[in-house]
Amino acid sequence: MADIIQLLPDHVANQIAAGEVVQRPASVVKELLENAIDAGATSIKLLLKDAGKTLVQVIDNGKGMSVTDARLSFERHATSKIRNADDLFNLNTKGFRGEALASIAAIAHVELKTKQENEELGTHIKIEGSKVVSQEVITTAKGTSIAVKNLFYNIPARRNFLKSDTIETRHIIDEFQRVALAHPTIAFLLHHNNNEVYHLKESNLRKRIVAIFSAKMNEKLVPINEHTDIITINGFVAKPNFAKKKRGEQFFFVNDRFIKSSYLHHAVVNGFDGLLEHGTHPSYFLYLTVPPNSIDINIHPTKTEIKFDNEKALYAILRATVKHSLGQYSVAPVLDFNRDANLDTPYQFQSKTNGAVPKITVDPNFNPFKTAQQPAFTTNNQYKKESASWEALYTTDNPFDDVQQEELFHQNTQTDTGKTFQIQKKYLLSSIKSGMVLIHQSLAHQRVLYEDFLANITEKEAASQQLLFPVKIGFSSAEIEIIYTVKSDLESTGFQFEEFTKDSVTINGIPTSITESQVTKILEQLLNDIDLEVPDSSFSHVDVMAKSFAKTLAIKTGTQLTENEQENLVHNLFSCKEPSVSPTGKPTFKTLTLQEIDHIFNS
Repeated sequence: MADIIQLLPDHVANQIAAGEVVQRPASVVKELLENAIDAGATSIKLLLKDAGKTLVQVIDNGKGMSVTDARLSFERHATSKIRNADDLFNLNTKGFRGEALASIAAIAHVELKTKQENEELGTHIKIEGSKVVSQEVITTAKGTSIAVKNLFYNIPARRNFLKSDTIETRHIIDEFQRVALAHPTIAFLLHHNNNEVYHLKESNLRKRIVAIFSAKMNEKLVPINEHTDIITINGFVAKPNFAKKKRGEQFFFVNDRFIKSSYLHHAVVNGFDGLLEHGTHPSYFLYLTVPPNSIDINIHPTKTEIKFDNEKALYAILRATVKHSLGQYSVAPVLDFNRDANLDTPYQFQSKTNGAVPKITVDPNFNPFKTAQQPAFTTNNQYKKESASWEALYTTDNPFDDVQQEELFHQNTQTDTGKTFQIQKKYLLSSIKSGMVLIHQSLAHQRVLYEDFLANITEKEAASQQLLFPVKIGFSSAEIEIIYTVKSDLESTGFQFEEFTKDSVTINGIPTSITESQVTKILEQLLNDIDLEVPDSSFSHVDVMAKSFAKTLAIKTGTQLTENEQENLVHNLFSCKEPSVSPTGKPTFKTLTLQEIDHIFNS
């Protein structure tokens, strides 16, 4: 039988290796930024075009490469970081496997310019699909410039899997932020399509965090500082009252390398025990320094997962450190998240102790089972309004007990088919000929609003209302960049923009279907949806916007609806093209036939 095993050609092997290292433009950004840091750069520029699909260029002022090193850097397993296997467990650098440049060059057009400080001339190399097209001597500045153009040009199927420019830009910004946060003493510049997104000067950690996430972050930060024999912990956690509904701004760095660890995250959350409202997540920027030989960072191609020698000890130290810092800076737990501030004692009365004691009189003839009587107890401040019946004194959100509600429901459904009832300010119950239907009021309203928005945007000309005074809203540089990438789509919905700056956007026109007070909530929800990759490559930004608008503006659980509002919502829901599911695919209602109801009581 003929031999069937054969060695792959180098260019095919490189493309396979590229699948591990280069998943999207953000992967290229990560590898090139880390190489620049390892080269000792103090200033790094990142230039992008079309979310990195057309161009990713990193320019640094590091030590540069010799002619030989420049050529060898594109060979597989060529590295200056390790000499033997033991070095893998004593690493203090970023890239070390020697596959990044080889993998990138296999699937893109790469142009390298580099020069060492003590050399008069530098090297210029062009590579296309692992093939060296040219190599020549040039005059260039000290350091290295690598331009990666037309990513996945020779693997069109892989390029088709890339998502929209907005999503890819979000991933690039995530990688950029991680690297910039790990190295506050290095200056970073980020340009996207000739627009400056970040201009980060050399600074300390706190200033770097504020520069990336806007000035409002400064007041949120609580310092963390702990030193033990096995670990040193520095950084910041955000105060509990600034916890967010979504997970974000959560960063772990081990030996200046960004990592992901659900185990350590659990330790931080436990450190906030009793301080967080249910369903919220803390923000943190934590820097862990451990001996390099106590961790293994080569267990994942992206090097974002790490194995620790003594995880349990690290967990206990981290949890105790967070708890101690929150206590040290007098961040006390909020015992009642739903406390009504209107019931607090006014400041000017807190120190007064000589208030008049109200006189109490008792009516010995009071009978609670007779209506229209005076209360048994009265004070000199008692209001004069009479209750219709004594039961009103004990009324809760539901004015009927179970028996009364059942009787009322039975009576109305017999006489008025289609009558609706609101349950716990969350569901609507409506009778139909075959039984009954239970409707989730918020999800149902989302479906109604979603289809209305889509119709207004796609079938009608978007109407816009001019604002008498333009609204200026502050965002981080990354958020401003995302909003700018969807600017034209937002304008198609009725938004009008007056100005974009690095940390704010000014709006002078909004869709007629929203109010000025809802603008910030809508944009924040849109950013959240984009951040969570709600849009697929087959979906347009318009669809994402319609979903975000609907989610923001829909009535919420806990909203009391009048009878007319209930009936209108039911009518509008079943007038939709897809009434059975919300814009995010959740069921909006559930029907129960008479047979199903009978089965409940006969089973």
